[in-house]
Amino acid sequence: MLKSYIVLLTILGCVPKLHGIRFHLTPNGRKCLKEDMQANQLVKGEYEVSDVPGQIVNYVVRDSKGHILSQKERITKGKFSFTAEVYETYEICFTSRGGANQPGANHEVSLITKKGIEAKRSDALGEAAKLKPIEADLKRLEVLSDSIVLDFELMRKREEEMRDTNEKTNSRVLIYSVFSICCLLGLATWQVLYLRRFFRIKKLID
Repeated sequence: MLKSYIVLLTILGCVPKLHGIRFHLTPNGRKCLKEDMQANQLVKGEYEVSDVPGQIVNYVVRDSKGHILSQKERITKGKFSFTAEVYETYEICFTSRGGANQPGANHEVSLITKKGIEAKRSDALGEAAKLKPIEADLKRLEVLSDSIVLDFELMRKREEEMRDTNEKTNSRVLIYSVFSICCLLGLATWQVLYLRRFFRIKKLID
């Protein structure tokens, strides 16, 4: 029992915690990052933008249909969060604005995003910090088990989608095959009748 408990804690420590990226944003430039998101998935982000005199940076989060999920102007450091209702591709865009007559300088942008169980896990770790060691470990195991259940659920859903796609493809291939055979039989019958008529006109056959 104790050995299994230690193994689970080790696995928990190996679970990826976050996704971070750092990039430079040119003056009056725009940079967007895209990522797929599952239905009912929580996304949390934390950003930090270097200060450049005379320039400001805004950010906006949109889905593929253009709906704004989160936005803020004149950012320096902060957080955002949102939840997608359906499977969707979202993008977060950072835009730099500055004076037209100023040479400007690049902003250094740091972005850390967490989604799904990773975002919930960060909340659980914050709660676990206030608990006793054994309670904190149990809390982490609870989050890990939720993550495993969610992964299996997503795998089952994808398997169902792939099976439905295969069944539809098989039915379409069958219909196409039957249609092709019917066309070939019709063409062959027409050729036989045409040649028979042609040979009769030429009096090559009775």
